Amino acid sequence: MLKKIFILTFILILAVNCSSSNKKTNNSEENNIRNPEEIYLNGMFLFENKNYVLAEEEFKNLSQLFPLSNEAIQGEIMLAFIKYLQLDYENAILNFKRIARKYPAHNRLDYVYYMIAMSNYEQITHYELDGKYNETALNAFNQVISRFPQSEYAKDSHQKIILIKSNKAAKHMEIGRFYLKEKKFTAALNRFKIVVEDYSMTKFAPEALHRMVEAYFEMGMIEESSKTASTLGYNYPDSKWYKYSYDLIKKNDQKKSMYKKFINFF
Repeated sequence: MLKKIFILTFILILAVNCSSSNKKTNNSEENNIRNPEEIYLNGMFLFENKNYVLAEEEFKNLSQLFPLSNEAIQGEIMLAFIKYLQLDYENAILNFKRIARKYPAHNRLDYVYYMIAMSNYEQITHYELDGKYNETALNAFNQVISRFPQSEYAKDSHQKIILIKSNKAAKHMEIGRFYLKEKKFTAALNRFKIVVEDYSMTKFAPEALHRMVEAYFEMGMIEESSKTASTLGYNYPDSKWYKYSYDLIKKNDQKKSMYKKFINFF
């Protein structure tokens, strides 16, 4: 009987100890579980120290452990931004677009759209290359301006649009000069007119007008040439291109004058 009591007592003590041990283990595990803010701050610490691989892991942990937290959303933005810094523009754009779809009311949505535009913009390398990114970047910056006109990113978007249009105007000028050199004057005029009509805010507009003066002059359309020179002088009186056009028209007038004197002499 005494032996049975001892065994029961031992079992009871063992059970209590196991229970106590389990509680200590659970408490220890609970203490090791970090909250969303801690994970995000650690991710930012790693990011600021340029340890992007570990930073990505932390931001991914946020999405897995606390998908509905504000920190998780910010972590997704940081993941996209890391791709942008690593020049992985394709994945950066995909990530930013996914964020825009998932969180259409997010208070930093203007930044998300701006980064989509920048990821396209930074792939524009030279005006002679494929103009694909010119168009996509232009459309993306226009979205920033139309959706978020009061955003801090709207002003820079305006400036980037001018730079992109300059890039596009440069392509038209390059082609127009080639046609002019090859004496394909109508084709050249079409290119220069595009620059004057669609990209007048760029530095290429005065040259485009002068090239039109040259093209008309070579085609024998002296009146059109003079009118275009007048437009150039009115809009860009201090431009070197106006001086070139003025000299060309003046030279023609001198030829006319000499011709009249020659006719009158006879």
